Amino acid sequence: MTDQPPRAQAKPADAPLPDLRARSTFAHWTSVTIRFCDTDLLGHVNNVAIASYFEAARCAFFYDLLAREGRAGLDFILARVAIDFVAEIHYPGTVEVGTCLTRLGTKSLHSGYGAFIGDTCVATGEAVNVFFDPKTRKTEAPEPALRALLEQQIVR
Repeated sequence: MTDQPPRAQAKPADAPLPDLRARSTFAHWTSVTIRFCDTDLLGHVNNVAIASYFEAARCAFFYDLLAREGRAGLDFILARVAIDFVAEIHYPGTVEVGTCLTRLGTKSLHSGYGAFIGDTCVATGEAVNVFFDPKTRKTEAPEPALRALLEQQIVR
């Protein structure tokens, strides 16, 4: 027996996602400028551009979190991404992307995204990142302190 408090439980794999279409789900926001080159022949933002908006938000979220905690960085690789397109986006403008953590696995980190123009959700997304050691080129579990930090960020 130890005198340590019980460890927070990670969200189970089959737990429902938070509502990614609701602004209230997100505490972390990244503003992304819509560029003319993001548009397609129909005049709306291309699906690949929306993926890049989520990438910008994902990177900002992780780097802001780690910098705030005095950590130099986190090595992870993108293993999965899924996007649901909800409404058209047009140039010019700005899209606000909300980011949240939804689940923490043994070696993986799941995140959710909502892209908004004003109060209108225009796209949602999910991503799975895997912790990765660039020297050994293998996946790895995060150290306990980092795991505890990330568990605190999970939207329940």
